[in-house]
Amino acid sequence: QVQLVESGGGLVQAGGSLRLSCAASGNIFSILTMGWYRQAPGKQRDLVADITNGGRTTYADSVKGRFTISRDNAKNTVYLQMNGLKPEDTAVYYCNGRMGLSRYWGQGTQVTVSS
Repeated sequence: QVQLVESGGGLVQAGGSLRLSCAASGNIFSILTMGWYRQAPGKQRDLVADITNGGRTTYADSVKGRFTISRDNAKNTVYLQMNGLKPEDTAVYYCNGRMGLSRYWGQGTQVTVSS
């Protein structure tokens, strides 16, 4: 079993930056594909970015050039650096780990961007 705990959310003005962190328990972190998803009120949960165990990254078009996902396997942690934040980035951000059919989710952290 893997437990994921997010941190780093908060309130920021448009144009500002935040760095989200997701710490994982267990000893399989290094083989998981890790991702960040977000869900705004009344909307579905969508992929923001993910990173494979080999370091290959994928980004949603809406965040390309502004967000960067990274991982530190020694610390069992994945990060999401968010720059140039926009009001439309406001959402609950969830950390996700997956391997095969297994899926793990964090509890979410709120990011609010004011205009």
